[in-house]
Amino acid sequence: MAPTKAKKNKVQLKTVSDSSPEPDVDVLKSLYREMLLIRRFEEKAGQLYGMGLIGGFCHLYIGQEAVVTGIASVQEEQDTVVTSYRDHAHMLACGMDPKGIMAELTGRKDGYSRGKGGSMHMFSLEKNFFGGHGIVGASTAIGTGLGFSHKYKEDGGVAVAYMGDGASNQGQVAECYNMAALWDLPILYVIENNQYGMGTSVSRSSAGQLYRRGEGYGIPGEQVDGMDVFAVQDAARQALDYIRSGNGPYILEVMTYRYRGHSMSDPAKYRTKEEVASFKEERDPITAVKDLLQERDVPEEDIKAIDKEIKEIVNEAAKFAQENPELPPEDLWTDVLIETE
Repeated sequence: MAPTKAKKNKVQLKTVSDSSPEPDVDVLKSLYREMLLIRRFEEKAGQLYGMGLIGGFCHLYIGQEAVVTGIASVQEEQDTVVTSYRDHAHMLACGMDPKGIMAELTGRKDGYSRGKGGSMHMFSLEKNFFGGHGIVGASTAIGTGLGFSHKYKEDGGVAVAYMGDGASNQGQVAECYNMAALWDLPILYVIENNQYGMGTSVSRSSAGQLYRRGEGYGIPGEQVDGMDVFAVQDAARQALDYIRSGNGPYILEVMTYRYRGHSMSDPAKYRTKEEVASFKEERDPITAVKDLLQERDVPEEDIKAIDKEIKEIVNEAAKFAQENPELPPEDLWTDVLIETE
């Protein structure tokens, strides 16, 4: 007997209510700038990949900018972040230097992992960023450990662990939920649901609603519109306040959409051009904020100045990465072990 087609989840997404106060113009500019930096950086990374300057895998974040921008904007300095392989945006949102990120992507010595980690494996202890990870679901396990560290140190920090919708089906995620709930760990699990786990739609692969997967462990969760940076910001603020008050973990499922394929080698033929176009034309998170700036009578010159600044930052990062030397062959044997007395 042929399996029946899974039903699509029909949920009223949490959005910003009409009664919410209008954001300050400076806040709008800041959010616009951060999202635009991610968009332009990823576009440039895609160009460098096409030129053969970035090797291995490269997973772009284009279309999902409102997720990490909204969450990062309400985090505190002591919070830690860990994510999966679609990670360049999270690095930028943590305040890591675009030059160092691009240098790592191109395998240069001044990259964040000295050119040895590439797209999926770079870290910054200074910015409390504990890496992107190629193993699907690994970020939840590492994030749970970071949550334990925050509780042990009593530093008031929250671990923010990002995963994709596909990763939410991994067994280790359920194990992490159990442990985090059992020990009341300060961790925010963020499911970036971009509707496709590699080439399979969520409706075909995942039963139920992902944000409710923690209910059996007593972990609350909610689903939010990830194409609306203000809705993400509001939901993240409430979730972090809940966790920071000693209530234990929380799950935030952020409904978003990636414009590009799963990776650079993915032609994304499993979805229609019309579907992609509808998100770009009707739901783009950056365009939405730009429209708000114009509605608030922000001069076009001010918006163009931000665009110009971001273009210069990204071009400088690309130039730096291409001029930065590669490591000599003998450095293949370094950074393998830490020797202690």
